[in-house]
Amino acid sequence: MDKKKKKTVVNSWNEWDPLKHVIVGRADGSCIPASEPALDAKVPEDSDMKGKYGPRPKETIDKANELLDNFVKILEKRGIVVDRPTSIDFNQPSSTPDWKTKTMFGCMPPRDVLLTVGKEMLEATMSYRCRWFEYLSYRPLLQRYYEEDPKMRHEAAPKPRLTDLDYHKDYLSKKIGVEKRLEWTEKKFFVTTEEEPLFDAADVLRFGKDLMVQHGFTTNLKGIDWLQRHYNNHRVHALNFPGDPYPIHIDATFTPIKPGLIINNPQRRLPKGLRKIFEKNDWKIINAAQPAHN
Repeated sequence: MDKKKKKTVVNSWNEWDPLKHVIVGRADGSCIPASEPALDAKVPEDSDMKGKYGPRPKETIDKANELLDNFVKILEKRGIVVDRPTSIDFNQPSSTPDWKTKTMFGCMPPRDVLLTVGKEMLEATMSYRCRWFEYLSYRPLLQRYYEEDPKMRHEAAPKPRLTDLDYHKDYLSKKIGVEKRLEWTEKKFFVTTEEEPLFDAADVLRFGKDLMVQHGFTTNLKGIDWLQRHYNNHRVHALNFPGDPYPIHIDATFTPIKPGLIINNPQRRLPKGLRKIFEKNDWKIINAAQPAHN
């Protein structure tokens, strides 16, 4: 398949149809972001990232790019069209009238930023200040898709201000253990408040006319409500997963792999009350296998 001869057609409704065209990220210029309210709540206390910021070591960038480039080759051998984002200088301060950050993040995970529903590609709000401008890496591709597909819609959710009002003050004012964090997340007490709509695209799973959205650190209830209003022909369902002390991005916990079958992280089980919609529609939820290397 020749990308130069075949124009892009945007049309994707679920997570399991045969893949024809995909964006794979780049690790170029990726940074460890400086401390900020949303990020602090997602970095484990014993993480090597804690307290560090700036460019990631070259050897880690090279290794990541090697993996991503090899993945692209595998996809292209299967006839899948692969596009890549445009890296910018992420190792620079960014700011709005409300805040400043010392670095940005990167463009390795397109899934976090872009949500495709049918003919529309939507830029998510994001909840990290350091990721506020990440959409810029994808604009060249979105502009091309818009030109090539006359029915494609390029949309962007309202950019959040991300002031201090968006975060619970002193959420990590002192070191807390996993047990306390599990208690908080089970009560749906997360770092983000309900000041304004917030969501990452990677918190959304597409099941045709049903969108399953994780309520957690990166997506709040106002964000889920905004998605329901925006996709008013869809049914939007809020999910949460007790047992996860760092609840971000639903596909790390709960993923459909084919019609009727979902794998679920056994440490982050979907609560019984939230399983009814799947059971009524003949979806089977099974535990994911334990990782071999972790």
